[in-house]
Amino acid sequence: FLLIDQYLAICENRNIDALLIYNKSDLDLVKNIEQELKDYLSLGYSLFRVSAKENVGIENLKQALQDKISIFTGQSGVGKSSLTNTLIPDKDLKTNTVSAITKHGRHTTTAATLYHLPDSGDLIDSPGVAIFGLAGMSEQQLANGYREFQPFIEQCKFNNCRHVKDKGCAVRDAVEAGTISKTRYQRYLKLREKMPTD
Repeated sequence: FLLIDQYLAICENRNIDALLIYNKSDLDLVKNIEQELKDYLSLGYSLFRVSAKENVGIENLKQALQDKISIFTGQSGVGKSSLTNTLIPDKDLKTNTVSAITKHGRHTTTAATLYHLPDSGDLIDSPGVAIFGLAGMSEQQLANGYREFQPFIEQCKFNNCRHVKDKGCAVRDAVEAGTISKTRYQRYLKLREKMPTD
């Protein structure tokens, strides 16, 4: 979910509408994954549970993509190309299996490609996670990229609060009070660590 949070923070800062797609919904859902998905729903993100393999939830997804330019992003092996094949059957993009040993997929898409959707709109099939970094974001932009932090950031005692160990941090207080998801906050801290230092 760290990668999802990274994508969402970038989208929030760039005013890009983001929706979440849980592909392979035909597989058993682990309890902690369900809780994470509920956390995203509670923040107002749209979630589509689909199965490219079983053709489940595809019609609702098609409607959401209509008249828009959309991009599928995510780790290798999550089914981006399979989902694109389901949405645009005549393209027949190459797909690969997930390794039983590493539990990771191998890159089958090697370049971002724009496809026209049959019902209107366009879809970009992207190669795994290679195209995204933290997109030159500042620490402040990363914090603002977490929707649930936004109401509390202005309540912090200091304007330059980093929301880590700062005194008077309203974001940390909200985490302790259970208003902000502790797991999302922990991922925020991990993303902060990944940010380049000057």
